[in-house]
Amino acid sequence: MMESSWARWLVLILVSLTMFFAYFFVDVAAPLQSLLEKNYGWSPEVFGMLGGSEFFLNVFAGFLILSGIILDKMGIRFTIITSGLAMVFGAALKYYALTFIDASSIVNIFGYSLPSTAMFAFIGFAIFGVGVEMAGITVSKTLVKWFKGKELALAMGLEMATARLGVFAVFRLSPYFAGITDENALGDPTGVSNSVFWGLAFLAVGFLTFLIYTFVDLKEEKQSGKSDLSPEDEFKISDIGKILTNPGFIAIAGLCVLFYSAIFPFQKFATDMLASKLNMSIKDAGALFSYFPIGAMVLTPLIGFFLDKKGLGATLMFFGALLLTVSHLIFGLVPAETFNTTIAIITIVILGTAFSLVPASMWPSLPKIIDEKFLGSAYGLIFFIQNIGLMIVPILIGWSLSHSNPGVAEAIASGESLKYDYTQPELIFAGFGVAAMVLALILKGIDKKNAYGLDLPNIQK
Repeated sequence: MMESSWARWLVLILVSLTMFFAYFFVDVAAPLQSLLEKNYGWSPEVFGMLGGSEFFLNVFAGFLILSGIILDKMGIRFTIITSGLAMVFGAALKYYALTFIDASSIVNIFGYSLPSTAMFAFIGFAIFGVGVEMAGITVSKTLVKWFKGKELALAMGLEMATARLGVFAVFRLSPYFAGITDENALGDPTGVSNSVFWGLAFLAVGFLTFLIYTFVDLKEEKQSGKSDLSPEDEFKISDIGKILTNPGFIAIAGLCVLFYSAIFPFQKFATDMLASKLNMSIKDAGALFSYFPIGAMVLTPLIGFFLDKKGLGATLMFFGALLLTVSHLIFGLVPAETFNTTIAIITIVILGTAFSLVPASMWPSLPKIIDEKFLGSAYGLIFFIQNIGLMIVPILIGWSLSHSNPGVAEAIASGESLKYDYTQPELIFAGFGVAAMVLALILKGIDKKNAYGLDLPNIQK
């Protein structure tokens, strides 16, 4: 069945649809920062903590490493269902927090006052984060299983493109679900809750597509007589040491955390940044930024096709990091008086191109340097390292925003129409890009020394 092209592409469609819905929920609150400040009393620091909470359990409880081990020991079908259930449960708890808990209620945690809505939303988002990251590594191993030696980079590119479409959809639909219109620029009082509800509903559909995949996978296993689990390939805890002493893995993991730390946390603040810098409504800013994943959606499969045929994976990672740095420097250093919609669109296109080059090159490169028997754990480890950055950086950016804009958060909460200056946060993002460029060059040197073949085509002739 795996040799049948229609079966491979059916698998790709099923798992990609779930990741579309998952990525929608990841950023469902991203365009709604101002509503959370106004209707729930959340400061930029609290909003940043929401972004970081998605990765809390993955980092501090080691769930991502555990997810990789579960994947290698229990197999794809068990792990994919577990991840789907965790996403739905965590999303439901986040919806409960923003719908049924009194917005004026405050809790005190280790001397820090926090809205009760935020605390329970953090818990729900952390559980969702376990599920979505577990889903990510499982989908990666699933595509390796079905496409290795074939159109692997193209398949991964199409899966990522579908997920990016979820980001486009959320920046378009979340403000709409929240009741933000030209006539009602501030949205409905229950707007955030409405948006999260629709994100939860989409995730339930995504769980069903995961479930359908398990039946396809089971049928393939019965026909071929081959399982993705076999006694001779059973993963051992000691194999983690083999992964962590692989220089190619260390370089890719470092590049991964630096690159994604300048992308996903930025998405949380991008709508408000554009609204502030261009002096436009949240609705218009969200619509403008929604084009960011479209470039990545179109380019990623094309880059994947190129990598399958021609290679140059390590080289493209460097150019992706370069474009990432350039885009954040433009956002940060071009004065507000000069910055206009045209410059914003050009910069978003540059960032979208970077968002295509690095992931499309990076994820198909990992199977070239890691033995397939512990590939799931390698993906788990790299996502764990990535999650450390994704947890810390939103909190850092929220703090930086408040620190560089004293008194603005309090004024907005009291009803004033002030705007934030995002220069300092953008320079932090640009710094991650510079460091990623350095690591990309180091990776090229490691590839040359160890002959991983990162710049060689993926399709085996």
